Amino acid sequence: MRILIIEDDRHLAAAIADYLELQQAECDFAFNGTAGLQRAARDRFDAIILDLMLPKMNGFDLCAELRRQGIYTPVLMLTACDTDEEQLQGFRSGVDDYVAKPCPMPLLWARLQALARRASKQGETLRVGPLEIRLGEHRVMREGHEIRLTPTGWKLLVTLMRRSPDVVSREELETAAWPGGDVDPGNFNVQLHQLRKAVDKPFAQALIHTVVGVGVCIREDGA
Repeated sequence: MRILIIEDDRHLAAAIADYLELQQAECDFAFNGTAGLQRAARDRFDAIILDLMLPKMNGFDLCAELRRQGIYTPVLMLTACDTDEEQLQGFRSGVDDYVAKPCPMPLLWARLQALARRASKQGETLRVGPLEIRLGEHRVMREGHEIRLTPTGWKLLVTLMRRSPDVVSREELETAAWPGGDVDPGNFNVQLHQLRKAVDKPFAQALIHTVVGVGVCIREDGA
């Protein structure tokens, strides 16, 4: 397992790495938020250990930016700030799990393994009729053609595909696409229009359907 430790306390980061490497994990480091974001966006990791109070960019903003870019590496937030509101803010920003300092190393390792197992299941391919999403490759294909999406369009489509053929409410789609909760209603409409244009317009059959007053679905048999 390859793990990125984003922690400005170098002694703590080294202690965590020493233990994880005994478990045969490979560890890399970033000691401020900006460096952590760049490293997490550039390289592939199985999990990220993320401190909250970091120089240059805090953990909430870092995680939200990763998700905005369509990067879904599992994030374990490790911090001394453990109030309910702070944990909720972390989950809204896209954090997958939350552990308060000090944390026993065996528990930290167990939580990382659980996150990695969950993420490995996302290597699957989602299919609805002629449309497929290859999650591990971050690719969308339809009838042999690759479809390019924005990071927000990707998140909307993955949510619709996972729930197909059910109708997904606008509120749920907004939460999936903008985990931080700051949603411009006009932007949602623009993103949905762009998604329809990419997925349906070049083809004879529409797959994305609006159910008025309920939400949006993706399925072959219409709404």
